[in-house]
Amino acid sequence: MRLLILGGTHFVGRAVAEEGVARGWDVTLLNRGTSPAPAGTRSLLGDRTDPDGLAALADGAWDVVVDTWTAAPRAVRDAAALLSASAGRYVYVSSRSVYRWPVPAGADETAPLVTGSPDAEDGDYGANKRGGELAALAAFGDRALLLRAGLILGPHEDVGRLPWWLRRVAQGGPVLAPGPRELPLQYVDARDLAAFALDGAVAGLSGPYDTVGRCGAATMGELLDACVDVTGADAELRWTNPETVAAAGIEPWSELPVWTPPGELHNALHRADAGRARLAGLRCRPLAATVADTWAALGATRPHPRATTGLSPDKEAAALRAREGA
Repeated sequence: MRLLILGGTHFVGRAVAEEGVARGWDVTLLNRGTSPAPAGTRSLLGDRTDPDGLAALADGAWDVVVDTWTAAPRAVRDAAALLSASAGRYVYVSSRSVYRWPVPAGADETAPLVTGSPDAEDGDYGANKRGGELAALAAFGDRALLLRAGLILGPHEDVGRLPWWLRRVAQGGPVLAPGPRELPLQYVDARDLAAFALDGAVAGLSGPYDTVGRCGAATMGELLDACVDVTGADAELRWTNPETVAAAGIEPWSELPVWTPPGELHNALHRADAGRARLAGLRCRPLAATVADTWAALGATRPHPRATTGLSPDKEAAALRAREGA
C-alpha cells in the first residue's frame, strides 16, 4: 500500500507514519522539513499554506492519504482537490469539536454539527475541523473517511496534557488531584487511532466515526495512579472535590489537563457514544500502556507552541491550603 501523510512528524501524524512503516507500506510525508521524519519514511518538501506548496505531489499516486490539518480549511480543500484523481481514499482526522454545543452525554455521529466552510481562511477549532470535513467530502465523496477523535493521548503527545501530569507527579510532594477519583474518562491512544485509520481505509469505511475509547474504560484515579507508578515518584495525590477546585479559580481542562468536573463539559468531552467505531474495529490498549509509553518518550517530545502549561505551583499550593481549611 502507498500511504501519503500530509505532515507526519508530530503526534498523530507520526503515529500514522510509524503504523504504516510497521505494516510494510510505502510511506511518504509532505511537510516543511523542519522536524525529523520517522524512520522508514521518505519526505517531500512543501508548505501547504504557500501557493505552490503542493507542487511536490503533482506526479504521485497513493492508495491512502491521511490528513491531520487543524487550521484554515482551505488547505484541506486544496490538497483534497489536487489528490482526488491520484489517491484512492482520503482519511481526515477531525474532532468531536464539530458537534454543536452543548453536546449531551451519549451523543454519537448523528448529533447536530457546527457550521463550517471548506473555503474558510480560519475560524475556531470546531469550525475549522468541520470545514476540513466538508472539503474532504467534496473532493472524495464516499472515498472520504472522517475520524472525529476525542481526547488523544499517547507517546509524543505535544499538546501537553498527559505529559504535564507526568512531569508534575514526577516532582513529588503533595499533588492537587481533582475529583471525584472515580470520574470516568474517555480518550484514544494516538497509535490506536492510527491503526483504525489505516484499517478503515483498507476496509473501505467512509463517513464519520467518533474515534474515541469507551467511556469509563479508565478513571481520573487510575490515570493519576498510573502516573505515580510509572514515574516512581514520592507524590501524594490529594483528592479534592470539584467545588474546592472551582472556588480556587482553577480552569478545568486547561489548568488541570484531561479533567473536567461532572456536568455539561464532562458530558461533551468524556461521555460520547463511540459504539460505531468499536463495531468497525477500533481497539484500545490499556491505560497503563499509554501512560508508560508516554513517559518513556517524554524526553524526545517537542512541545507544541500552543501546548498547555497546566497549573502554576502558586495556584496549586493555594488550592491545597484551601482544601485543608487553612
